[in-house]
Amino acid sequence: MIARSAAVRRRPLWQEILAAAVTDPERLLARLELDPALLPAARAAAARFPLRVPEPWLARIRPGDPRDPLLLQVLPLGAERAPQPPRFRPDPLGERAALAARGLVRKYRSRALLVATGACAIHCRYCFRRHFPYGEGACGARWEEALAWLARHPEVDEVILSGGDPLTLPDATLAVLADALEAVPHLRRLRVHTRLPVAIPARVDEGLAAWLGGLRRLQAVVVVHVNHPREIDEEVAAALARLRALGVTLLNQSVLLRGVNDDAGILAALSGRLFESGVLPYYLHLLDPVEGAAHFEVPEAEARALHRTLAAVLPGYLVPRLAREEPGAPAKTLLGE
Repeated sequence: MIARSAAVRRRPLWQEILAAAVTDPERLLARLELDPALLPAARAAAARFPLRVPEPWLARIRPGDPRDPLLLQVLPLGAERAPQPPRFRPDPLGERAALAARGLVRKYRSRALLVATGACAIHCRYCFRRHFPYGEGACGARWEEALAWLARHPEVDEVILSGGDPLTLPDATLAVLADALEAVPHLRRLRVHTRLPVAIPARVDEGLAAWLGGLRRLQAVVVVHVNHPREIDEEVAAALARLRALGVTLLNQSVLLRGVNDDAGILAALSGRLFESGVLPYYLHLLDPVEGAAHFEVPEAEARALHRTLAAVLPGYLVPRLAREEPGAPAKTLLGE
């Protein structure tokens, strides 16, 4: 019994927090003092795309406020099951067709995206991969095919670790993968797309620092995903500071979401809060038209107007590029230029 207890204590804190995430709609509503009448619709939506919210995120939500912008990103709603416009599809970016090898999505010439896992710490209701076939499209621990493909394509100089969220994987697994990628001579950068430093700030610990900060040759870029300034509390800011101390370049991608951040004041405050935390605003994405998320859409004309306002009130380096991703395009389509 002593040995077993010691083993449990050795599990990193972030894994404990991840394991304790709220996955039951009834528990979520009770915890946040929300109307129980929301439960039937929440259960029905969660049956199609499961609920997952970790404690650090829950702690930032205002109890009793059904319109809280952090709540709206995670609360399953009846609108997800409503009839969707025809262009809202399960695979809005054509990623299945872009699979070059198991778990490897190649949409752009010089970079490839490794779907390292299907697991996430938080299930965002607008996620463009909410219907992604992770069983066949994620590499898991089977990287050989993806690594062999990368070795054959010297024009690819950057690998993006994505998912799911790659930082839900154990550090030992990520260290082995990082070593394997460093052994591919033409790769120059390793980019990590993650929500973990925001959803569970404790994820940025010594174990992560050991492999990410220990990269010998590849430049490390971490792209976080923050949509609203209230997502960055003191814990998140400290986690971002720990990443900066590793020499990592920090960028942010946001999604423009109806009811969450479709306001120029909120977007300007977000850019300021990001910069205070050492993160450069990178992209402001129009919503990817994934089935179940149409209620989040902000029309393009409205998005352009918001972006023009940002450009008028912020210095250029704080204005994220307004962009849309289109299947088969050689690059993202920039809309604000």
